[in-house]
Amino acid sequence: MDLLPEGKREPAARRLVSHIEERGWHLSTGFLGTPHLLPVLTEAGYADVAYRLLNQRTFPSWLYEVERGATTTWERWDSIKPDGSFNDPAMNSFNHYAYGAVGDWLYRYVAGISPAEPGYRRIRIQPHPGGGLNFARASHDSPYRRILSEWRIRGDGFRLRVSIPPNTTATVCVPARDPREVRISPRLPQAGPPQLENGCALFEVGSGDYEFRARLPG
Repeated sequence: MDLLPEGKREPAARRLVSHIEERGWHLSTGFLGTPHLLPVLTEAGYADVAYRLLNQRTFPSWLYEVERGATTTWERWDSIKPDGSFNDPAMNSFNHYAYGAVGDWLYRYVAGISPAEPGYRRIRIQPHPGGGLNFARASHDSPYRRILSEWRIRGDGFRLRVSIPPNTTATVCVPARDPREVRISPRLPQAGPPQLENGCALFEVGSGDYEFRARLPG
């Protein structure tokens, strides 16, 4: 929520990661903390920890639920306990969205679709590949039509396809070793080489369909 001054954010992020590590790389958040946990980790440069929580299969985790047949998120992380029994029926909904807030992180950070201003007239496309994924695809039906982001990894090659709706503009952030090596189709008019920001080459685009190819950093 940007409450901490700049100089204290990195130590706070390290402390958060240390707490997660102490719990065996499990989350320990409830209804209020869960929606913020993975975004905060990603923004602080710990996307690898966010993906580790996403991919965790033992209790408490999202995949713990999935591997027990869940097709919706539960009110409790252990609505079905590890021994197969059910938790307290007085508060044990099997269709309770609170922990499903991870879906927002999947759209904004894995696929990388987020509004650069309210209403999506300006869009930011900034995927954060990781977690052993080699492919992701998501779309969002904005007031201006559908926004699409789709990326794929092969070796160290990264390909990003985006669709930007009419009457909108977008900043596209492409993970790249060298922004001058990014290949774009169709070609964009550029006054100079694209800027590099936190390992991403930045491109300003208007409405249309584009494909970007680059070599992944790191």
